Amino acid sequence: MAGALRQMSASVAVVGDGAHGFEATRRRLSPRQAEVVVQLVRATEAEVDAVGYAGLTVRSVARRAGVAPATAYNYFSSKDHLLAEVLWRRMQGLSPVDTDGSRSVHDRVTDAVRGMVLFTTESAALVDACTVALLSPNPDVKHLRDRVGAQIHRRLAAAVGPGVDPMVVRVLETSFSGALLASGMGHMSSLDIPEFVAGAAQLLIGRGAAGAGGTR
Repeated sequence: MAGALRQMSASVAVVGDGAHGFEATRRRLSPRQAEVVVQLVRATEAEVDAVGYAGLTVRSVARRAGVAPATAYNYFSSKDHLLAEVLWRRMQGLSPVDTDGSRSVHDRVTDAVRGMVLFTTESAALVDACTVALLSPNPDVKHLRDRVGAQIHRRLAAAVGPGVDPMVVRVLETSFSGALLASGMGHMSSLDIPEFVAGAAQLLIGRGAAGAGGTR
């Protein structure tokens, strides 16, 4: 997923969240439409685990979700669009970043990154599929890729706290994507990524600015 995250980090302009938060498209959804989208997203996750990215199709997802292919295509233009929606929803479902100033920057960043990394430890097939999907030039994918990138940026910015040079957050984004790449190559455990990024934050900001909770 690192290559896709690098693209997202390069385009972190905040895109306004839809009125329903979990919209699959840039139009509003009725309750029934939103329910169909949820069925398609869940079916995508299950289908990827069963057949991988190569075997995934919008038709197979529709069949697993129990809806007509035409219905699925009404919401998603491609399997890459479906997978991008899966990742976006998972990012949206993360717990809010702890901004308690009494805790150290190190601990806040560790927690913020750990939440984002947990997704990569659940399903290798899903991570691989999302990595490929997010590199798609499909405009619908780009829309969601930008939103995921903006979410990563916001979470890291919230973790380091106000008054920090914006370049620090950009460097942490690069550290995060680089650690994901190292993990994907087998050079680092994904479980070590939160500590790695938190250590980078501590070096960049300085131990004296780590917060009332002190440093580790």
